Amino acid sequence: MADEPVLASLSLTHVHYDPTDPISYLCAFLALVPQGLCVMYATLIWSTREIEIALLFAGQLACEAINFVLKRLIKEERPRRMNGKGYGMPSSHAQFVAYFAVSVALFLLLRHQPPSPRVRRRNHTPMSMLERAAWSAVVAAGAAAVAWSRIYLNYHTEKQVFVGCAAGTVSAVGWFVITALVRRSGLLAWGLETPIAKFFRIRDLVVEEDLCQAGWEKWDDKMTALKAKKKQK
Repeated sequence: MADEPVLASLSLTHVHYDPTDPISYLCAFLALVPQGLCVMYATLIWSTREIEIALLFAGQLACEAINFVLKRLIKEERPRRMNGKGYGMPSSHAQFVAYFAVSVALFLLLRHQPPSPRVRRRNHTPMSMLERAAWSAVVAAGAAAVAWSRIYLNYHTEKQVFVGCAAGTVSAVGWFVITALVRRSGLLAWGLETPIAKFFRIRDLVVEEDLCQAGWEKWDDKMTALKAKKKQK
């Protein structure tokens, strides 16, 4: 009888944790946040066709590429009681969520320019600056929890996580500057007028509008018309 092949584990979703420790169990789920964010990116890009979200994801992929290069340049091992394969400096999880949290904050606080909260459109009031700052803080807290979980699960040292957060922050700020220059130069507006962009219905509305508002107004119009039709009967 031939020897059975040795099975391998898909490390992308494989997480080591202590089953007797509830915090360790929670950290195992936090380790899957980057994968969840990738699903979110893909879903939002496909459903909204917003160029801003596509640019955010492109920056996220570039950030991952930078992490890949840094790990192979620095070549620092993981903690001695090691969980995980490959080099540990910088933490890819920490870099991933730091980029995401900083990018969301930069978008909400600097790039997003909705109408004034005093301008009420139908059943929607745009978020105030205070509300946008609060949401930015919530995302930052979630990112901090993911980064901390990598230390708790013994995948990385404190220094590796700190450097990962720093690299993610620098990547987010750098990408924000690059996309701002692309917008200001007119390249983005030109790209949105190309046949391929029109074929895929790529648009750039989220900078000034709430993602849900346009769809909500269409639904509200439909329901108002339906109610008016019923009254006429």
